[in-house]
Amino acid sequence: MDHSGHGMTMDLPPFTLGRGLAWSADPFFLIACLLGLALYGWGVARLVRRGDKWPVGRTVAFVTGVLSIVLMMCTKLNDYGMVMFSVHMVQHMIISMVSPILILLGAPITLALRALPPAARGSKGPRELLLMLLHSRYMRIVTHAAFTIPLFIASLYALYFTPLFDFLMGSRTGHIAMMVHFLAVGLVFFWPIMGVDPGPHRPGYLMRMLELFAGMPFHAFFGIALMMGSSPMVKTFENPPASLGIDALSDQNAAGGIAWAFSEVPSVLVLLALVFQWYASEQRQARRTDRAAERDGDKELAAYNAYLASLNARGG
Repeated sequence: MDHSGHGMTMDLPPFTLGRGLAWSADPFFLIACLLGLALYGWGVARLVRRGDKWPVGRTVAFVTGVLSIVLMMCTKLNDYGMVMFSVHMVQHMIISMVSPILILLGAPITLALRALPPAARGSKGPRELLLMLLHSRYMRIVTHAAFTIPLFIASLYALYFTPLFDFLMGSRTGHIAMMVHFLAVGLVFFWPIMGVDPGPHRPGYLMRMLELFAGMPFHAFFGIALMMGSSPMVKTFENPPASLGIDALSDQNAAGGIAWAFSEVPSVLVLLALVFQWYASEQRQARRTDRAAERDGDKELAAYNAYLASLNARGG
């Protein structure tokens, strides 16, 4: 079963969904995901204990996002993804575009800021360090559209169409680093767009939609390039194990189709989230206006009526 020195299984039987979903844990991702769930659960429990509310929907989104990573990295999908381009592409698309959106909808930074206790005066604790990071120049750069959009695009073209991909796939550490990179790129790309957690950049809703659509077409073009390839374009997958019973070019075409189709998935998810956020923001603004009017007896309306009355008197 061992091959290439990093746990790939060269004698895998032909791929089926049942075989792909069989448990095969990657220790790094399993521990990281369990730790993430535990920390999030601690934060929610801390808020509940002191009588604060935390939306159930956010918890569901975060847990689903983390479990989507477990599904990709702790099942046989990860084993098949080492030797089948199509399965690898499913991993890439989920971890870079679906998992980050769900995790960000869970608002983990907001939860941390609300749950972490302030440090004693004159000292810096985890909450203060998190705030320093959020307001740092580094964070302003890495979450700016001028950085995130090119990075999002380069993660496809500069990785798959250069020897870098084959180098990373040649070791267990390289493979883990690549998957962590996909997740990180997805998080920094969608973070300013989703707008749930506080961050250095908070563009308006229309600008967020433009940022979203600026990156998505390149995913479609990448998928089309793979589908139109007349020969295997990535060395790692050019000679699949005979036990799989697949043709490398057909598998590459399937991978391209997956990349092309997935360019639509995050667009729909994010647009739905943005429309909902926009509506909720308008509702909050309307409620604030109503409350202000109740407090001051609607001075603006009274002043406007007085102005009309003065005009009428002058006209008389």
